[in-house]
Amino acid sequence: MSTQRRELIYGLLPEQIDLGNEPEYRRTQILQWLYRHRVRDFLEMKNLPLYLRSQLSEKYSSEYLLCVCQQLSKDTTRKFLWKLPRGDFVESVLLHASPGTDGRRSARCTLCVSSQVGCAYGCRFCASGLEGWKRNLSAGEIVLQVLSTEHIAEEHIDNIVFMGMGEPLANFENVYQAITILNAPWGLGIAARKITISTSGLVDKILELARLPLQIELAVSLHAPDNDTRSLLMPINKKYPIEDLISSCREYQARKKRQITFEYILIDGINSTPRHARQLVGLLQGLDAKVNLIPYNNVPGLPWQRPPDSVCRLFAKILKQHSVKCTIRLEKGHDIAAACGQLRLQNASN
Repeated sequence: MSTQRRELIYGLLPEQIDLGNEPEYRRTQILQWLYRHRVRDFLEMKNLPLYLRSQLSEKYSSEYLLCVCQQLSKDTTRKFLWKLPRGDFVESVLLHASPGTDGRRSARCTLCVSSQVGCAYGCRFCASGLEGWKRNLSAGEIVLQVLSTEHIAEEHIDNIVFMGMGEPLANFENVYQAITILNAPWGLGIAARKITISTSGLVDKILELARLPLQIELAVSLHAPDNDTRSLLMPINKKYPIEDLISSCREYQARKKRQITFEYILIDGINSTPRHARQLVGLLQGLDAKVNLIPYNNVPGLPWQRPPDSVCRLFAKILKQHSVKCTIRLEKGHDIAAACGQLRLQNASN
């Protein structure tokens, strides 16, 4: 049976693994081999009977993703291009925390994972949707981005952010199942509060996420404080206008008691004036929020320009003067097209 037709075992919860008539403790043994020992061949799982190892090999794939290209930025950011079992491609980005005062690189690693091949939402400043949407990733393909990165980079990943290609909440079930596996003590054991979902604003899915138990972090791609500007940049705003989006964020916060991060890409002459900053202050009033200000990263084929540094600093100053927590995000990976908004559907030939 070909690898492409076997189910990825990494996308399954323990109870979903087919053991036939085997005792339940076999599940624990299998999961320990997969996630603790990182064994990628069922035949090497020595405490399982040989016939079960053979059955698992026939039914499931335990192989990691094929990395067809990786790029290293001057700031140590690494971008990986993965070939998926079905033959298409996605990107992941590995980031290190900023160095300490002694100049050494921090050991803390964050992986930016993709949730879809391409993106259907067409944000006007983002490269991921330029070739459109192809399909959702399975839970296993999401989990494998983490396992495969740790294997190749020989790094332990501490934080996961769903800020790669695609809209995570448009692939809700698979993303949430992947998060369950990433978080579980029998899985990768990554704390829920070290996992962030970034959404362009699917209001109904934000409300659904609020009702689920895991205390994951929420980041909202806002990018404008008024409907006209946001609709220009993000077509999804026509379905989910700002008033509805902020209302869903308030309900999410009321249930989760967690600070919400708002991502705000600063584009010269579009959303970066003092007037926009003051509107943003009013919009976020009463929310426990942090604003990540992101100077626009240039994307070939798109018309937008990065504002001068002085414009970015003034925008941040106005927010802080009105007690809105904000940072101007340090740019990482721009030289290898791995920065915010730059990930793009690729194949091995480009």
